[in-house]
Amino acid sequence: MNYMGYQLLANLSEPLRQSAEMGFDWLSRWPGAKDSPTHRQWRAWLEQTALSGFTNKRPPFQIQPFLDASGRSWPIEERRVTGTPFCDLVRFKKRTVENLPKVLLVAPMSGHFATLLRGTVQTLVRDHEVYLTDWLNVRDIPISQGVFDLESYIGHVVEFMQFLGPQSHLIGVCQPTVACLVATSVLSEQNDPATPASLTLMAGPIDTRINPTKVNQLAKEKPIEWFKQNLISTVPWQFPGGGRRVYPGFVQLSAFMSMNPDRHQQSFKDMHDLRVAGDDQKADAIADFYREYFAIMDLAEDYYLETVEKVFQSHELPLGVLKYQGKTVDLGAIRRTFLLTVEGERDDICGIGQTLAAQDLCNKLPAYRKTHHLQAGVGHYGVFSGKRWTQQIYPVVRSMIRGSV
Repeated sequence: MNYMGYQLLANLSEPLRQSAEMGFDWLSRWPGAKDSPTHRQWRAWLEQTALSGFTNKRPPFQIQPFLDASGRSWPIEERRVTGTPFCDLVRFKKRTVENLPKVLLVAPMSGHFATLLRGTVQTLVRDHEVYLTDWLNVRDIPISQGVFDLESYIGHVVEFMQFLGPQSHLIGVCQPTVACLVATSVLSEQNDPATPASLTLMAGPIDTRINPTKVNQLAKEKPIEWFKQNLISTVPWQFPGGGRRVYPGFVQLSAFMSMNPDRHQQSFKDMHDLRVAGDDQKADAIADFYREYFAIMDLAEDYYLETVEKVFQSHELPLGVLKYQGKTVDLGAIRRTFLLTVEGERDDICGIGQTLAAQDLCNKLPAYRKTHHLQAGVGHYGVFSGKRWTQQIYPVVRSMIRGSV
């Protein structure tokens, strides 16, 4: 489906979805509705209808106050501190607390908003001043602002690290691990004071030749021209970015869902049955996940195609031929940054060993500055969200950051 056709259907269905959401909210506040089997059935149906489509609006971060070991509650401040036409840099910190380690957390630009890392921020902000790349939906950015490609992405990481200043730390989750590794190399080669004191790469495609997953195989099945001809569309003129060529978020998410259609169908059935049974807590957890999952953003054509070609097809970084601003990237320039790589045992997006590859590529980095953590029992999202992230992975990240200061 082209973008115009999709948008037409989205516009036609939106009033029904909004009405269903309003009805669900109204019934949820109705006294005694949760005790009525009929009302529970209606709430379940209305919720299914309200969630039966995508949205292009970023959900709120809603980072909750942090409760420390003594029982004191620390409110979290959220503020945009700088940015570009393509990205806002948002800072999260405990109110009135200063001089905590600064961490730049680079969110994926893979069809979802940076709120996908809400749980990552919620944990990191306990002990750090967290700066998050809040990528903007490119369909809302006028063509006059120029193109956005892989080099632009890397440039943003370099620029934001320079904004944070010396002795700051860099964390890349999934897809941006490549850009974070390159940016660290660029800053290191320039002897820039903003070179990361530590670099944490989490579940990212540094070298997808290792244990290729279904996602990696799909990226190599077709030539890059096929991706350009079949997956790129033009943003309708009703949006500020009208005329831009993009890989639409609805195409990306539809592709992801088609890989596990039975699982998503079962999740919706479970949500319905739990709501009818009156188990709102479990139903809410599923609904919250899909509200986040169905919030989509488009990717700029140049960025998407270059990522597919250079990262997933040609493997330019591990082969030592990737260029940044006309110069070949030299990972051997990384000599002082502490490096932590994190992988999930059950990751079906970035296979085991793909992120670990960064350890060998940084061949001039002393062994005592390198650490690897393989987390048992988690898939891709479990590396940076959920209980195992908070209880088992985060302590390793925190320890590495503290040891590199």
